[in-house]
Parts: sequence; structure tokens; C-alpha cells
Amino acid sequence: MIIHKFDSENSILNKFIAEIRDVEIQKDSMRFRRNIERIGEIMSYEVSKNLHYKPSDVTTPLGIKQIDKFENNIVLCSILRAGLPLHHGLLNYFDDAENAFISAYRKHTTETEFEIVVEYFASPSLDDKILILADPMLATGQSLISVFEGLKNHGTPKEIHIVSVIGSQTGIDNIKNSFPNSVHLWIATVDEKLNDKGYIIPGLGDAGDLAFGKKL
Repeated sequence: MIIHKFDSENSILNKFIAEIRDVEIQKDSMRFRRNIERIGEIMSYEVSKNLHYKPSDVTTPLGIKQIDKFENNIVLCSILRAGLPLHHGLLNYFDDAENAFISAYRKHTTETEFEIVVEYFASPSLDDKILILADPMLATGQSLISVFEGLKNHGTPKEIHIVSVIGSQTGIDNIKNSFPNSVHLWIATVDEKLNDKGYIIPGLGDAGDLAFGKKL
């Protein structure tokens, strides 16, 4: 796996990461969603540097200019519901992408043990396309692994990119063992550990609840 981690270099990304972690700012769910969206936009720009371009003539009112234009068939895939704001940020930049949505959630068997349940898939064909998987919190990595297994029925992408906001080293190690070596992971920041319930510490809490309200 090819890992692109951004917390070793200062940028405006720091501001948005700090705000989504801040317990006071988190009280404003609209700002939380927008900050995740803005992080998605920044990550889109970084991912775009690694994609494919070809020369193209652009006609202006005064002449013709050759510009290397973006040439990719992209499918953006997000895990419901926490992935939606990140998906919006990616879609703001990759605005002609196809879209896929998958529900995946933790079903606890004990207080500290759980399995990932996947109940809903909506995806176009992935054959020979660039698949971008958006999951804001890479905790144990089990959700991404389950989603990847489910997506195999929809075709074989030519490239896979994972975009995540906050991860744990445990989660990264887990997905490295389950995804092909050619997969790119784009992650804003990595935290030290997981607690006994599998949540990232210090993390930010439950991204889905912070964006859309607490669930039963």
C-alpha cells in the first residue's frame, strides 16, 4: 500500500482538523459537516496530482491554448452515513464522477466486540475505472475491508484510492494486509491508538453522530 499522510507538514488543513476535534466547535453540526467537506476538497486536490492527464486544445475568444486536461473515469464510493460530508467534498472537485453508496455499521456482540454488517449497495460498474473509497474514520479498518469485499462483485477497477480523515496505526496495518499493494491511502492525520471499544484515541468521537445527530 502506498501511504500519503499529511500531518507531518503544516497547512490550512490543520485548522479544519483542529475544529472537527474541538468539543465546543463540534456542537455546531453544520460547521462539522462543512469542515469534513473542506477536508475532502483538499484531499481531492492532492489525489488529482496522481491521476492521468492528456494534452487538449482549448479554444478561447482570442485563440487556442493547449492544456493538459484531466482524463479519468472515477467512481466515488462512500460508506453511509458518516462518509457523506467527505463524499460531498470529493464530488465538489471530481464533479463528473459516478457515485456508489454502501451501508456498513458495527453490530456489537458484546460491549467491546462487534462485526461489520453491510446491508445496502448501490454502485455502477467498476471495470477499468478509478475507485475512490471515502471513509472519514479509519479505526479498525474492518468497514473498509468489508466494503472492498462487497465491491468485488461490481467489477475490477484499474486503480483504488482510499481517502480518510483520521486513522489509527492499527487500522492502517489491517487494511494493508487486505488491499493490493498498488492501492493508495490518502489520510490527513494518524492517532496513537484505539480504545477497547475500537474507537480512535484521541480521535473526535462518532463522525456520523456529529454530522447528522445521535442514532438509537
